[in-house]
Amino acid sequence: MELFDISVPLRPGMIVYPGDAPPRLERSHEIARGDLYNLTHLRLSAHAGTHVDAPLHFIDGAGGVADLPLSALIGPAWVVDATGISADIDAATLSRLYVPEGSTRLLFKTPNSNLWRRDDFTPDFFGITADAAAILASRGVQLVGIDYLSLAPASDPATPHVILLEAGAVILEGIDLSAVEPGPYRLICLPLLIEGCEGAPARAVLLRE
Repeated sequence: MELFDISVPLRPGMIVYPGDAPPRLERSHEIARGDLYNLTHLRLSAHAGTHVDAPLHFIDGAGGVADLPLSALIGPAWVVDATGISADIDAATLSRLYVPEGSTRLLFKTPNSNLWRRDDFTPDFFGITADAAAILASRGVQLVGIDYLSLAPASDPATPHVILLEAGAVILEGIDLSAVEPGPYRLICLPLLIEGCEGAPARAVLLRE
């Protein structure tokens, strides 16, 4: 069995979506200063690095991350080969990508995975457009993931999210698929259990027999 950690490490100075505060890690206690133990305080956005979006993120009054079903976050997943795209994934592009019938968890591997090597946020990343999101929603997909900080293109940041979240799909963003080949896996993605929050950082791994 092979295990692939597709999570992006949380660290000060990491890439964040514009408007998000970068993570801060502050040592309040240090053995080197004479304290009995090391203790770190964390301050970060719920959408820093690898994270999950709940309906509350774009739908006021909807469920938060604590309400997400674990059944959607754990199970068979298909890594879609979208490395050859040169524009956002719209309905026409989606129709040309190989997605096995009945796939319920889709992780899109795009050229975005290379962007994690950069020091600054890249605004011209590839996303999933509203018409493609509508197709995925109509297929009953339980989870959609992408390899940068937003599933939706910068030109339309809200609509694709709303379409998928209203359909009950979980959105997984900020994964790194650069070391993962397209194909079948088992996904295990566990966001932090935070009550009343619209999203949460997550550790996401793929297993392959």
